[in-house]
Amino acid sequence: MSGMPAAYRNIIEPLIEIARGIVETGETLSHMAFVGNLRTGETKIVPMVTPSDQAKDEAAAMLRHVAHLLQADFVFVIMDAWTLPSDKVARYQEILDEYGSIGASPYRIDAIAFNLETRHGMWCAQVPVKPKGVSKRKKTFGEPQFQLFDGVQGRFANLLPVADDDHVAAGKLH
Repeated sequence: MSGMPAAYRNIIEPLIEIARGIVETGETLSHMAFVGNLRTGETKIVPMVTPSDQAKDEAAAMLRHVAHLLQADFVFVIMDAWTLPSDKVARYQEILDEYGSIGASPYRIDAIAFNLETRHGMWCAQVPVKPKGVSKRKKTFGEPQFQLFDGVQGRFANLLPVADDDHVAAGKLH
């Protein structure tokens, strides 16, 4: 999590461990978000039900609403995801055209996606889910390698309220 301010690392590392524990027990990881304000120390858990595009839009609207109410400094989203192996990424559009989605393709890799939106940028990581030992039911995932992205667009981006001024959140970051 190099480069990520320590205040955020301290908040999200235990949440990642909880997600790992859920996956390792064989349970389904529910999509969830944690919306928080560093100055007040308040964090709200926002469960997300996202079976359709409309439900995803509603979940994003709810996150924006909660972030506004808390005057949030961060939103941390955890959700299961699908990705492609590196040798298939160039065929992304072809795979979508043929199968309709990454999830419906035989190339899909189950993964956990982590997105941390802050006033300092968006840190994202996607970690493949792998079998835990010889078990067919129990799974796990490795350490997320977060990368900082600028200009992220999409449904679950730009969730934080516009700050009253251009100052960075007053909470201690490092």
